[in-house]
Amino acid sequence: MKPQNLRIGTAGWSYEDWEGVVYPHPRPRGFDPLKYLSGCFDALEINNTFYRPPAPDISRNWVRRVEGNPNFRFTLKLHNKFTHAREDITSDDVSVFKEGIQPIADSGRLGCVLIQFPWSFRFLPSGMHYLEKLFDWFGEYPMVVEIRNAAWNNDQFYRYLLERGVGFCNIDQPRLRGLLDVTQNVTSPTGYVRLHGRNYESWFREDAGRDERYDYLYSIEELEPWIERIRRIAKQALDTYVITNNHYRGQAVVNALQIEHLLSEEQVDVPEPLLNSYPELKSLAKTPPRQKELF
Repeated sequence: MKPQNLRIGTAGWSYEDWEGVVYPHPRPRGFDPLKYLSGCFDALEINNTFYRPPAPDISRNWVRRVEGNPNFRFTLKLHNKFTHAREDITSDDVSVFKEGIQPIADSGRLGCVLIQFPWSFRFLPSGMHYLEKLFDWFGEYPMVVEIRNAAWNNDQFYRYLLERGVGFCNIDQPRLRGLLDVTQNVTSPTGYVRLHGRNYESWFREDAGRDERYDYLYSIEELEPWIERIRRIAKQALDTYVITNNHYRGQAVVNALQIEHLLSEEQVDVPEPLLNSYPELKSLAKTPPRQKELF
């Protein structure tokens, strides 16, 4: 049985290559992809906030569109100025981002803020000092840190997160030299798992685009070890989020539904277009698919 404090979903919901694969094509009148997916999943990770701070009205609109699922929560990525650029940050930058996401927090729909750093962010005194500033700036929200460099995999770092009450993001990524290996750490009330795929050939290729890097479909055999890790994480955390980020052509949706099925041991709602694209989902889909109710 799936733990009640566990929510599964995908990273983002707006991708052109999901048309006709995840979403019906052509779209029926009034079709809303966010409402559609919130009928399948209890969580979605907002990627837009990584590229630009949202306007408060946009956040309120996101909240309104998921009102049909009372168990639904958003997680959202911190703007990349704080994680990738890390220069010339002003108090206004902090305030603008907070004001933009506050409607989600006020509605009770905010699971956490995901602070995703690139591989180039190293375990150094300067890195620890920068984390201290970030945690002070955004301390009123539940926070989870994603680190990709293997040097951060040490007791000092995990103790620090535990002291600050900041969660750790356990990731699956290509197992290449210098990259963080598989973990199952819980350092706050929020447990977090992100599955990026294992596209070894394109992960560090400079000319690889976003779609190539995240073009990967996990097999059931590859997911099964994560099911046990997820159960152990959920036992330690108050709330746990499992997010699939291998988004190309809806593969994240496929794997999220498979994880839901493996954890719950029950049939799941599968969008009808996805069954046509990935017939292997038929064995775990409820019959008939609940597509009409999701419009």
